[in-house]
Amino acid sequence: MKRAGWGLMLVAGALGVPTRGIAAQTIPSAPLTKGTLAFDAKASLGPFTGTTTTMSGAMQGAASLSGVRGSVEAPSKSLSTSNGHRDRDMASSLEIEKYPTIRFDLDSVAAGEVRPDSSAVTLHGRFTIHGETRQAAIPGWAWVSPAGARFRGATPLNLKDYGIGGLSKMLGVLKMNAMIVVRVDVVFGHLSS
Repeated sequence: MKRAGWGLMLVAGALGVPTRGIAAQTIPSAPLTKGTLAFDAKASLGPFTGTTTTMSGAMQGAASLSGVRGSVEAPSKSLSTSNGHRDRDMASSLEIEKYPTIRFDLDSVAAGEVRPDSSAVTLHGRFTIHGETRQAAIPGWAWVSPAGARFRGATPLNLKDYGIGGLSKMLGVLKMNAMIVVRVDVVFGHLSS
């Protein structure tokens, strides 16, 4: 739950682009070109992970990392745990017909430790899940190049804060912990491999 690892990825070091302090360099505007949204959960039958790579969004660039804004979203129905029964229960709990998207809106970026190819950052914004919007902070790492950006981070999230129920089945025999870890790995722009 504490491990850093949802959400926006910023890329440069892997490209071999010389980097100056990432927090001070110009960040380009770019569409989301690749992303993974995942969550790690614990249940009475053991831990499991749900994942989707069906994501959309965009990043509005700025003269520095702190000015970057943007959003990413994923269809609720695209989350998969690779277990059909559990996926149907999850779809029911998320009420995917009524609340079809999971979204993160970025309000600000706080930079931390700077390495030669990356920077520790915390994304401050809002998750909208199950029709509820809550403030969230996602710590992680950012990479930036003239071609785009990448962010990888993770944050704990309490499903009860978003009004998500149905975490207990079979008269309480099967239970899912309301605390999960949301992980995001997103790339904006057209970066070479």
